[in-house]
Amino acid sequence: MINKFKPISISLSPNVQKDDVALALKLLFQPWRWIARHNTAPGSRSAVQELENNFRDYLGVKHAISFNSGRSSLFAILKNLNFKTGHEILLQAFTCNAVPNPILWAGLNPIYVDCGDDFNIDIESLKKTIKEHNPRAIIIQHTFGLPANLDEIISIARENYMIVIEDCAHALGAKYKDKYVGTLGDVAFFSFARDKVISCVYGGMVVTSDDVLAENLRKAQSDFGQPSLFWIRQQIFHPVLLHYIILPLYHFFDLGKIFLVFSQWSHMLSKAVHWKEKRGERPDYFPKALPNALALMAQNQFNKLEKFNAHRKEIAEFYYKELAGTSFVLPRKENNIFLRFAITHPKAHEIIYEAWNKHNILIGDWYTSVIAPIDTQLDKMAYKQGSCPNAENIAQKTLNLPTHINISLKDAQRIVDFLKKYR
Repeated sequence: MINKFKPISISLSPNVQKDDVALALKLLFQPWRWIARHNTAPGSRSAVQELENNFRDYLGVKHAISFNSGRSSLFAILKNLNFKTGHEILLQAFTCNAVPNPILWAGLNPIYVDCGDDFNIDIESLKKTIKEHNPRAIIIQHTFGLPANLDEIISIARENYMIVIEDCAHALGAKYKDKYVGTLGDVAFFSFARDKVISCVYGGMVVTSDDVLAENLRKAQSDFGQPSLFWIRQQIFHPVLLHYIILPLYHFFDLGKIFLVFSQWSHMLSKAVHWKEKRGERPDYFPKALPNALALMAQNQFNKLEKFNAHRKEIAEFYYKELAGTSFVLPRKENNIFLRFAITHPKAHEIIYEAWNKHNILIGDWYTSVIAPIDTQLDKMAYKQGSCPNAENIAQKTLNLPTHINISLKDAQRIVDFLKKYR
């Protein structure tokens, strides 16, 4: 059956615009640019070096080192902080398996801390967890682009001699008290995955002002080596197929959806999360360095960062205005860049289902499980059911609304009109 409504998606490479598609299409026919050999000639730099330098200068840190994903970036950090097998690393529940997995891959022990109603780490739960364990580091997640309470969390970490790692996968461009997130801890990592603030389908960056750690990370980048040409081609192909085939046909007799599944099954495209990751295992394309082609795609998006985040705030303001006084619990505004506009409602799962199946509106696929995606095996993530009750509760009532550059005010109005039946 053909759905008369245009699809509104919160994922499926939401940031991709015509110039990104044109660049990807051009790169498909320029394989010599996929992996750049570092040129030492004066004035010559690869796209990877260019992106790293621009990223470093934007944040005002001393070093930026790229990898082929956020999880590769976190893995590189953990392998170069002199931890021993079994050392405990704190992280919050209500997260993606891309965070606990690198901890497990590095031979370390993830210890989960409950989250608060703002989707970030809960201070009282943090204090309680520290008393019961001997953690060596804490990963502070800025969920959905809302900075965590860095002053208090970092103070607690310093009192307990923990290394502070900022997870800025959702929060590129967000500030905490006039400082960019990612610059307040000891080290931070960012993600350029398909549905993040900027995207090159897969990609990540580590930033730090610690010279010794940076030197070790640079060596790790070299040792990891480049992903295969086949894998690089999958990522370049992604925005092209999404733009020309999958999204236009997504609900035309489900042809777009069928083609997406076929493309992933046939390995024309990669999946956002490999089945091995849902079991705590590591795919062979992690960890790797960031290839030149994806650096070019990331830089094209990085050039539009301020425009992207300004648009997100504009759409968020519309949601605030239209949903005020309803039964939806709205997110905190302060310093939020609104990667997504996260709200809660007791009928969240019913709303998500009806929106997609009857109105072609995809909302709320982060996080419907305490560790996403929903088919992640929690025991393989070393998570004990019931250990973080608030995170488990929030996962049952959270939905998030799209704010990305391809969402117009007309789209937002359609979303709001649907939601108001649950007001």
